[in-house]
Amino acid sequence: MDLNSILSQLETASEEEIEKLLQQYNVEVSRAFARFSSTKTNARKLCQSVLTVLGRQVQPSCQKTCLETLRILSRDKRVLAPVATKEGMLILSGMARLQAGEEEDADEKGSQEQTLSEEDKRVVVEALKCLCNIVYNSPAAQQVCVDVQLVRGLCASLATAHTWPHEVGLFTLRLLFLLSALQPAVRGVLKREWHAVRLLTEVLEHTLDVRWVGPYEAAHPDPQAIPIPAEDNERAMEALKAMFNLTLSETGGEVSQFRLIAAILRHLLMLKTETEEKTEEAHSHAVNLLNNLPVSCLDVLIDVPVQGGLEKYGGKNMDAIKVLLDFMEKRINKGSSYKEGLTPVLSLLTEGSRHHREIRRYIKAQVLPPLKDVESRPEVGTTIRNKLVRLMTHVDMGVKQTAAEFLFVLCKESVDNLLKYTGYGNAAGLLAARGLLGGGRGETQYSDDEDSDTEEYKSVKPFINPITGHVEKPLPNPIEEMTEEQKEYEAEKLANMFDKLSRQQMIRPMGVKSDGTLAPLEETLCCPPEENSDSDSD
Repeated sequence: MDLNSILSQLETASEEEIEKLLQQYNVEVSRAFARFSSTKTNARKLCQSVLTVLGRQVQPSCQKTCLETLRILSRDKRVLAPVATKEGMLILSGMARLQAGEEEDADEKGSQEQTLSEEDKRVVVEALKCLCNIVYNSPAAQQVCVDVQLVRGLCASLATAHTWPHEVGLFTLRLLFLLSALQPAVRGVLKREWHAVRLLTEVLEHTLDVRWVGPYEAAHPDPQAIPIPAEDNERAMEALKAMFNLTLSETGGEVSQFRLIAAILRHLLMLKTETEEKTEEAHSHAVNLLNNLPVSCLDVLIDVPVQGGLEKYGGKNMDAIKVLLDFMEKRINKGSSYKEGLTPVLSLLTEGSRHHREIRRYIKAQVLPPLKDVESRPEVGTTIRNKLVRLMTHVDMGVKQTAAEFLFVLCKESVDNLLKYTGYGNAAGLLAARGLLGGGRGETQYSDDEDSDTEEYKSVKPFINPITGHVEKPLPNPIEEMTEEQKEYEAEKLANMFDKLSRQQMIRPMGVKSDGTLAPLEETLCCPPEENSDSDSD
């Protein structure tokens, strides 16, 4: 179908003819979108014409068809100028029942949703889809949304979440996520004026069917219960994404609200969805949001009555921490996208271990159990310790630092303890960055709980190479059969090579100063490092 022909007919066509024309266009353009979208000028004119029709009082079936056309066109950011205006956005937000810029009573809104016909609901869904596409593709439309206070209508809709059909709820939450992601300025307004964090919390409670049995304690999911339905899971993920944007800064929130969120996220971690992939996605969003909460609120994850008793960890329930550890190992095993997929959970477990003794003790027992076999290098093997030590030399600086910091905190920031599990070579990057190459501790204070060495480790400790962190098989001495003259010649040759490389500035000999930092060798020779007298039993 020729687009010019459609444009010429739309100007004089009746409502029924407009609907028929656009239905035919929608079918054809869906099959070959690239061919139609290449005619940018005509596509813009079609956007304007469709918007004009929507501005008139036409039947819901015609509105839906027009919105379907607009949704298809809105995939192309080059043709959005006619709709990325105040007039255009107000028309669309009105059809989405968002009432941008207008006060509306929540009870009135709820009753209105209940009285909508099925055809009207389809119009609302199509309008929300259009708004999502337009906001995503048009910075001008984003600014118009701020100007007309679209977030007011979104929050009014959140207040009646229990009345939503699935798709209305899904795309309302998605639009809120997009606006809060693309327009950081609205985050403060959403939190302060419209209490969006509380509203999203209520959406999660309803969607995940949370039943409270105590302060910040949700009823444990029934092991025989069916997994979260796909629709509920979809809405929960959109709510978590929007809440992540709103909690990027902790300012303006109440601790009780954050603790309530942590309790809901613990409940989510214990749930299963219809597929393992969707469960992992849900856990990923939970981890991201937990990272935004004050670290003091993480005790909510373990302050739940224990089934069977775990007195070793102060009677705390470690089920959620076990889920997080399993999630971390799955992300390591994937072998890719470590920066986006792995570092958030590593950071969460690191901060949880740093500030909560029971969490640290439990994680260390799983990740760094007492050493028995030191015949292999720390980075060789299939245990979680081996995998994390390999990450300490990863090419990505962020991944490398996060993995090293995690292990360092599990060792109570003791250099000697870290080297026992990783070897000096793997830990050198962290120690250099922290100024601890000469030994010592980090700045955090930890408890005095002990972790005694095993008899197997004690028996071979004197033979462990501190650089590689394992017992090496004896190698033949290459200079054993040399004469003194040959040894002197080789030593002089090596010294000359180092001198040449140094003068050409290809290498620079370094040493460790008394404060544990690296410095040029000539400086460290003047101030030899002091002996470290610190000792640690853990």
